[in-house]
Amino acid sequence: MKERILVAGIGNIFLGDDAFGVEVVRRLSGLPELVRLADFGIRGFDLAYAIMDGYEITILVDATPRGGLPGTLYVLEPDARELESINAGPDSFEAHGLNPLKVLALVRAMGGEFNRVLVVGCEPQSLGDDEEGGRMGLSAPVEAAIPEAVKMIESLVATLLAERPAAAKQDRARRPNTDHDTNSEVQRI
Repeated sequence: MKERILVAGIGNIFLGDDAFGVEVVRRLSGLPELVRLADFGIRGFDLAYAIMDGYEITILVDATPRGGLPGTLYVLEPDARELESINAGPDSFEAHGLNPLKVLALVRAMGGEFNRVLVVGCEPQSLGDDEEGGRMGLSAPVEAAIPEAVKMIESLVATLLAERPAAAKQDRARRPNTDHDTNSEVQRI
């Protein structure tokens, strides 16, 4: 059976709370076989190619600075219109970081497509100091948020997988039973 959901941990373990996504993916286990779980670290090109494998949903797990209290969890859906203004060439990638929007823009720049993308993010306290080599280890508030993030992703995956069959049934019921139906694309959740 083909995997339908990609859960991708991203981040740099040498830059403090940037390791959030990597650590969450390390602690996730027991997801259904329809889910591919992978730690991409800072490998943006690898992630771009994985996204192009045709997953129905990609869940990126990352430290996400948004101005909240450290340890605050978010579920976000990037606006595809934001990608048009992002430089996604090979020279735009950082050696020690991975920007999820740049990865999605790279997918498009390479002629690839992606379906729905969600970001499960955590407000970092510190992303280390790249100039001084950073620091390893999560801050206390981000470390404390990891068990909740694991539960959040498990729940999100279960909900997305449960909604999919219902959406497909509704889509089939609405479609006429003809071979030339122009609405035959499977409805995405």
